[in-house]
Amino acid sequence: MDKKMAVLLIAGAASLWGIIGFFVSNLYSLGFTPIQVVAARAIIAAIFLVSYAFLRNRKALKIKPSDSKYFFGTGVISIVLFNWCMFIAIEETSISVSAILLYTAPAFVTLFARILFKEIITIRKLISLVITFVGCAFVIGVLPTFSETVSVFGLIVGIGSGFFYALYSIFGKFALEKYDSLTVSVYTFVFAAIAVTPFSGLWSVLHHFADIQTWLYIVGLGLLSTMVAFILYTKGLQHIESSRASIIATIEPVVAALVGFFVFQEKLNLWQYAGIVMVISAVIIVQETREHRKSIATNDAAV
Repeated sequence: MDKKMAVLLIAGAASLWGIIGFFVSNLYSLGFTPIQVVAARAIIAAIFLVSYAFLRNRKALKIKPSDSKYFFGTGVISIVLFNWCMFIAIEETSISVSAILLYTAPAFVTLFARILFKEIITIRKLISLVITFVGCAFVIGVLPTFSETVSVFGLIVGIGSGFFYALYSIFGKFALEKYDSLTVSVYTFVFAAIAVTPFSGLWSVLHHFADIQTWLYIVGLGLLSTMVAFILYTKGLQHIESSRASIIATIEPVVAALVGFFVFQEKLNLWQYAGIVMVISAVIIVQETREHRKSIATNDAAV
């Protein structure tokens, strides 16, 4: 697969993650709690993914029991714990502060990828990380007028959400060395659903499932913003560096801000527009093409 196509797949996944707020906000208004939404998302996504794999490629459902550690990593350590930390951070701080702490993830991915996969930390990546972090802060509204007090615990769980979010790219990279992207996506959510459901209290809101609206929002969340998004992201991750993929995926808050503007009539200020431009610029900057690298290598050899 061409690397440009891999970039488009990851950007597409991030865009689908960016519309999560639409489904989640409506489920909250119907009476669901955050952990119940996480459980419903994981269960529906697991059902869709298993069904899709069964119809498209049954071999994708076969794994070695000894490789379960990879999917425990992507599904439980990453997906479940990242969501748990994020929800606690929202309670301890605010939605905006927790969101910007979540996007410390690209920095963690870049560091882990350097240690584990020997990926080179280039000047482009460092510049992109800085621009991404500042751009996200503008989009979310933390900068330039940061005036909130963050507790030590709130800071720890907020950064924890970024840490566990980053681990999907790392565990996923190991899993992709042995399995197809579809297999990784399937078992990520099978493991996540098994782990989170017993603690969710989902059975207390079963009466909501008699409402067709509930199914529309849950199916949208589980199909578009989960199943399709993770298939696209994991497929793209097969053909691009973990650190670069993580930076590209930060267009998610940009899409979320645009959804808020167009769907919920939330107003964007000048700083938020600037943040959107910065995040998109960071995605462009981090794209160091193969031709560009060859050109550098040729010039170095000539010198």
